[in-house]
Amino acid sequence: MKLLLRSDVNGVGKKGDVVEVADGFGRNYLLPKGFAVLATRGGEAQAAAMRRSRDQRDAADRSAASDIAAKLVPAVIAVSARAKAEGDLFGSVSVTDVVEAVAAQTGIELDRHSIHIDEAIKTVGTHSVSARLHPEVQFQITVEVSPA
Repeated sequence: MKLLLRSDVNGVGKKGDVVEVADGFGRNYLLPKGFAVLATRGGEAQAAAMRRSRDQRDAADRSAASDIAAKLVPAVIAVSARAKAEGDLFGSVSVTDVVEAVAAQTGIELDRHSIHIDEAIKTVGTHSVSARLHPEVQFQITVEVSPA
């Protein structure tokens, strides 16, 4: 079954793509949920318009993510946490703590789902946290943890 996607569907395609799917999947899932419509000749022009707008939006998102990355890469984000005399923290620094510190110090609002901490931050010192704001824009944020 040949369908025109009206929204992004994981594992199938993106909005504006014309895809070939199994009849049952299209008839029982994609069409009733409104994720797709049957592909027709007139729909091809609509698909091209959807792809153009998707590409423009993607380019704008990538540009905005690159601008944010350019501001955050050289910055050192300071986070204070309760710590023992040896430098171990009571608990750990979470993604939410990093997002709040970035917002307070730079004014840049990040989604907590775009930040990833590889290994829990449980000591005082400098740590690196990865951020992915766009599939093509991934960078490291330097976090300086100090005792409170």
